[in-house]
Amino acid sequence: MNNNSLSSNRPRHRRGFFMRSLAMAAVIGVCGAAGSAAVYAQATAGNVFGKAPAGDTITAHSTTTGLQREAQADAKGRYSIGPLPVGVYTVTLEEDGHSVVKHLNVPVVVGRGIKVDFNCVQGQCAQLASKP
Repeated sequence: MNNNSLSSNRPRHRRGFFMRSLAMAAVIGVCGAAGSAAVYAQATAGNVFGKAPAGDTITAHSTTTGLQREAQADAKGRYSIGPLPVGVYTVTLEEDGHSVVKHLNVPVVVGRGIKVDFNCVQGQCAQLASKP
């Protein structure tokens, strides 16, 4: 009689092991899918960075989608705008709310930064932009 009771417990034990294994595989699959989606989302963007007069505003405007993002140059004159969807952008330097200098057709590429510098002194960018 003991042999029958032992043999009847084995299938239950195996069934429990199988169910735990199946549950673990499902959890790993869901986590893996979520992780791959996050990587994919990050891999479809780039950024624009560079130098500009400290405190000035730099705007990146997509010529295809109309998306617009901006940043302010820090005390050392550095700025970074991103993440930006892949596309072509117009990057504009603004002083006192007015567009002063524009870089046209700036390509934003997957996973890369595009350097766009505004090599002028604050308050004098408009004069440099108008010179031939």
